[in-house]
Amino acid sequence: MTLALGCIADDYTGASDLANMLTRCGLRTVQTIGVPDDALALPDVDAVVVSLKSRSIEASQAVARSREADKWLRARGATHVLFKICSTFDSTDSGNIGPVMDALRADSGDAIVLVTPAFPRTGRSVYQGNLFVGSVPLNESPLKDHPLNPMHDSNLVRVLARQSKSKVGLVDLATVAKGAEAIRAKLIDFAKQGIGAAIIDAVFDPELEIIGQVALDHRLSVGASGMGLGLARGLVASGRVRAASASADQKAIGGPVACLAGSCSQATLAQIAHAEKSMPVLRLDPEKIVAGSSEVRRALDWSRDHLGKEPVLIASSSTPDQVSALQARHGRDAAGHAIEQAMAAISEGLVAAGVRRLVIAGGETSGAVVDRLGIPAFLVGPEIAAGVPVLRCVGWSKGDAVTALKSGNFGGPDFFNDAIRLMR
Repeated sequence: MTLALGCIADDYTGASDLANMLTRCGLRTVQTIGVPDDALALPDVDAVVVSLKSRSIEASQAVARSREADKWLRARGATHVLFKICSTFDSTDSGNIGPVMDALRADSGDAIVLVTPAFPRTGRSVYQGNLFVGSVPLNESPLKDHPLNPMHDSNLVRVLARQSKSKVGLVDLATVAKGAEAIRAKLIDFAKQGIGAAIIDAVFDPELEIIGQVALDHRLSVGASGMGLGLARGLVASGRVRAASASADQKAIGGPVACLAGSCSQATLAQIAHAEKSMPVLRLDPEKIVAGSSEVRRALDWSRDHLGKEPVLIASSSTPDQVSALQARHGRDAAGHAIEQAMAAISEGLVAAGVRRLVIAGGETSGAVVDRLGIPAFLVGPEIAAGVPVLRCVGWSKGDAVTALKSGNFGGPDFFNDAIRLMR
């Protein structure tokens, strides 16, 4: 297997978003969970997205895992690697975007790396280095309240400079508007000044294609799925990849279906409320989850009354105010870990009960569930919503199964039913 593009994603839902985008652009794509074992048989593909749960762990661990993934991808022919980050640039002042970027850039030998989380069609744009969600700066939007990595500064040049050892510059919109050669000239000038990373503006989707074209001159880029779109289109346009069908062949999967929601985003909270109109929904008590395992037992006992008859949804999601109060009482890390592991234990019980169609909402929840279930890789299938495909398990000991890993803010009001309809 010789890859045209390698990708390292810092969480599982972001990896699914990127894998979906690459597939839609014509790249045959597999998403792996962690760095694959050499014994895992993967189909012949153009791109591999290695999913890491590294966004919120200690920075040195994130660096080590990302470098391992990079080494694996390079050994399989990837001449360009995208370090895929969240479109809200979720990261604390100590990392992990900056430290991972620094390490991967040093390994690549690149003098400078392009960085942007922009994806205008999904409402993420970067102007004068500031990240906007729709028409407002990130720090004024509801997306600022990530429970682990709240974002209270929309200026990405400042944010990245606080956590990176590299000097950080800005390729502004005026330069981007002049085209690829102007961007290349700016990067050459930055490199002469010792600037190792450049935030690049993007306000309209066509600008991503220009950015991707320039990024492919280098061995590394950093960005969200918008950068992936630019890279994929650049590979197809150059003839390095022959565009393939946009979806993988899907074998029907029957049996019970269950949904798990751990995200506390406004979008997921609204989706849970909407789902209550059409399916049984069990809302867990986060305080009881932190206190012990009774909520896991309650969820599995409750699900037995419904599985096989109708879809079910089990949610640990809370409002930002409730999350803040829980974290104040128990500590941010301890509360988050307890809830993630409870949802993972519930997923394990559901699979033991025969569930092979599983919808998961929330990046941290998705990571905990997939790790607990030991699923090694996915082949990308049909798109449920923008950035969320159906994923068919590859090499799983439990056999055929499909899942969806949804970032908290993705999907429409009826997302859970939309996912179930495609998981036949």
